[in-house]
Amino acid sequence: MPRRVLFVASLHHPQELLREQRAAPDAANPPLFPRSMELYSWGRAFRQAGWEIEVFWRNLPGFGSRSIASLSNEVFRTALTPGRILAGLMQRIPPALHPDLRARNRLLQQQARQFKPDLIWLAGNNREILPATLERLKRELRCQLVFMHGDSPIVFSHANERAAAPLYDLVLVNDRYHGAQWRELGAPQVARLPYVAIDPDFHAPQPITDVPHDYLCDVGFVGTLVPGKLYSERVATLERLRDFDLGIWSVHDVPASLAPFHRGYALGDEMLGVLSSIKICINTHGDTMRYGVNLRLFECAALGAFQIVDDRPGVSECFTVGEHLVTFSDFADLREKARYYLAHDEERLRIAEAARQHALAHHRYDQRVARVVGLLGMG
Repeated sequence: MPRRVLFVASLHHPQELLREQRAAPDAANPPLFPRSMELYSWGRAFRQAGWEIEVFWRNLPGFGSRSIASLSNEVFRTALTPGRILAGLMQRIPPALHPDLRARNRLLQQQARQFKPDLIWLAGNNREILPATLERLKRELRCQLVFMHGDSPIVFSHANERAAAPLYDLVLVNDRYHGAQWRELGAPQVARLPYVAIDPDFHAPQPITDVPHDYLCDVGFVGTLVPGKLYSERVATLERLRDFDLGIWSVHDVPASLAPFHRGYALGDEMLGVLSSIKICINTHGDTMRYGVNLRLFECAALGAFQIVDDRPGVSECFTVGEHLVTFSDFADLREKARYYLAHDEERLRIAEAARQHALAHHRYDQRVARVVGLLGMG
């Protein structure tokens, strides 16, 4: 009997998933995740390893229709809106006393009891699922629990997540310091894999001749720039490049200083096209990622995109600086290297291709799945 993994996460890009489901060649087996979420590739890797998978979207309401069509794409706005005020007030209600959240927890228990997973995979930013629910499911189903979190639990986590730390059989983090913090909260096992990687069937370079002209620029960035308390270093980096041919793609708001360079959003196929077309991809980590790496590091490499990355210790653990990518130490260094590599096409392309081959050989999701299964003793 194949093993089973139940993913528990929030659906951030529902309209992308609906579009991809409508376009799926096999209507009987539509995709469970939008390709813009890393769980898409985790799910594919588990399936390729012979596992059965299901997903529970915890941000769907507990009462009434649970159609994903009722959700909107998650967009962070800097302006104070009635919706943000209402959401903030609702979050002040203790989860254990919140009727809708209690209903969602009951629905998760029902689905898990029917599916009988060997592994529950809980994605970070969990406001909804209670520790008591996770403890009950582990006890009843005798399954293991993996928690995947990309931020510092000190700076950006929820009480539910911290309280459940002793229940996690394995916590996956991208930053070594974050792992130490989860251990202090009681997590028995933490691994910095990193948990982000590449899927060769998805992260494939796109021919520049096939992309819209707006995707073409000398220097570009794809990602999140707000709120400032989490991404101030990214904003400052891009502000130093405003006199270059700069393009920025973000689903969320963009600071006023960079608004003239915003060209829209890039998810799924659009992301592949944009990163394949930019001559130099700027990759600055979030402010709390001091000793880790982000997903874009691997995506750019797999797409054959040349990238200049801020000098984080974790970068050199995954790639060889100078051979697979280039790092910058300060803004003067950044500008100098951007000018140099724009003027040296062959060198830039050679480094980008070396990064692609390295990512394909060492940083695939199927390799990450094998490592997780081994850490859990399920190999």
